[in-house]
Amino acid sequence: MRSRLLIAALAALALAGNASADLVQQGKQLYGEYCVACHGANGEGVSSSQTGFGPGRHETVQHGMGPSLRDAGALAADFYLRTGYMPLQQVGAEPRRSTVLFSEDEIRALVAYVASLGPGPAIPTPHPERGSLSDGRRLFTQRCAGCHQVVAEGGFVTGARVPPLEDATPVEIAEAVRIGPYVMPAFSKRAIDDRQLDSIIRYVGYAKHPDDRGGWSIGHIGPVPEGIVTWWLGGAVLLGLCLLLGRRLAG
Repeated sequence: MRSRLLIAALAALALAGNASADLVQQGKQLYGEYCVACHGANGEGVSSSQTGFGPGRHETVQHGMGPSLRDAGALAADFYLRTGYMPLQQVGAEPRRSTVLFSEDEIRALVAYVASLGPGPAIPTPHPERGSLSDGRRLFTQRCAGCHQVVAEGGFVTGARVPPLEDATPVEIAEAVRIGPYVMPAFSKRAIDDRQLDSIIRYVGYAKHPDDRGGWSIGHIGPVPEGIVTWWLGGAVLLGLCLLLGRRLAG
């Protein structure tokens, strides 16, 4: 009986290994079609002395294109592919959330292939339900609101447009914090540990649908533009009152 169970377990492991190898092979083929021009044949990156073109990209010579993926791991590949940040249409442009070009199976295959190139971080598994909403708001205000606004609606900084977080999933937020895409700084577990990250993600989830009782949200665009709108409305009311009183006094 035990021998049969052992044989069955070994067979299952062999099947899993073959499935994993097939997934990596599928990812390698997709990588050769969409990624190799910028990141190199084996994920070693493309230096400034090399040039090339990628599918769907502008037909111009592109210098200093893609970084090495040898230590990117599954984490970075999963983030950039699921957000539509990659592949870029033009090298050097700011990556922005856009239409995802790959199916779920293709993303899994590409992530598996990139992860096979070398040691790197795995895809995180955040637990925002374990986080503290008040701590998340405090941490987000301290670490993130300077660029994303305290309501997570995004904004502008020097050399980049900061995206809103309304479409970001908990996993994507966790990945972005560890990666630091584009001009965003990366935060290690010493800077923001997993418990704090859970709290930040919980607050971002709350900021997507905050409690607006007793006020007009104005799209949650932030305190400065909301204040400007208030002054405009108040100024219009005051001007109307002045005109009304002026006409009555004149009459």
